[in-house]
Amino acid sequence: MKKRILTLSILICLIMSAGIAYYYFLYPQLRPNKTVYIYIDRDDNIDSVYTKVKTIGVAQNMLGFNWLAKLRKYETNIHTGRYVIRPEEDMFHLVNRLSRGRQTPVNLTIGSVRTLDKLARSVGKQLMIDSTEIAQILFDSTFQAELGYNKETIPCLFIPETYQVYWDINVKDFFKRMVKEHEHFWNNDRLTKATTIGMTPEEVCTLASIVEEETNNNTEKPMVAGLYINRLHADMPLQADPTIKFALQDFGLRRISNTQLKIDSPYNTYVNTGLPPGPIRIPSVKGIDSVLNYTKHNFIYMCAKEDFSGTHNFSSNYADHMVNAKRYWKALNERQIFN
Repeated sequence: MKKRILTLSILICLIMSAGIAYYYFLYPQLRPNKTVYIYIDRDDNIDSVYTKVKTIGVAQNMLGFNWLAKLRKYETNIHTGRYVIRPEEDMFHLVNRLSRGRQTPVNLTIGSVRTLDKLARSVGKQLMIDSTEIAQILFDSTFQAELGYNKETIPCLFIPETYQVYWDINVKDFFKRMVKEHEHFWNNDRLTKATTIGMTPEEVCTLASIVEEETNNNTEKPMVAGLYINRLHADMPLQADPTIKFALQDFGLRRISNTQLKIDSPYNTYVNTGLPPGPIRIPSVKGIDSVLNYTKHNFIYMCAKEDFSGTHNFSSNYADHMVNAKRYWKALNERQIFN
């Protein structure tokens, strides 16, 4: 009888222990309304991770987290990164994920921005990397030269797209990824098309940046690209107003004056023939492909339409162009747009 009682007692203890373990380790203790993420950076310690799990994960009980964290010696082995917490999740799987550094990738969007400063700030907001870390390397002439660029052409490295990366990617790996994506983008088909029109990828990127600034209308972009290519082939100045805005670093200008057209800058395409030294923004994939697949026509002039639709009137001679220009100037004057 004593043996039976002892056996029964042990069995009850085991069942209770199993029940307690199940409750604290495997029972859903995390109750966010939807899938959420916690971000663990270099400054985090066990206490701050505890707070993030409790707050963001809406934890009902943190005892299981504490026990498992001590068992895994998590305090001395904290991994940076972005970690998922799903509704109705238990502490065992969460701590296992955290202690092994099994993070969830983020979607990093490289935008078609006007300046590298904006690019650095944008990436810095999306990743653990500080924007100053990115800018420091981005503007380093030695680093630029290693990749085959200079300060004017380095924007050509970036292909605007959304990429999956780890949130805690370091700055060197970030640039390695950008190089890899650049090489992937410039496949044999695109390189062949660039060679056919007599341009390097950097020159295509530069022209695409002008096209992007001239029109937001994707349908019109190949037309605009064809016009500028006609001018290049005719050894005519591009006379692209966006390059003047870039030279002045005043992107809000809506009307360019004759004085501004005389600015002494290699980006002044009214004074200099050929392409400027580099892109005036990071062009989109659509912009680049619009140059590579430009529309063949005989237009060499264009003027914004007087209806302010964002599209253009095209012409093959100066007389027709001036008719279009006068209509546009009249519309500007009527709206009292003088700069």
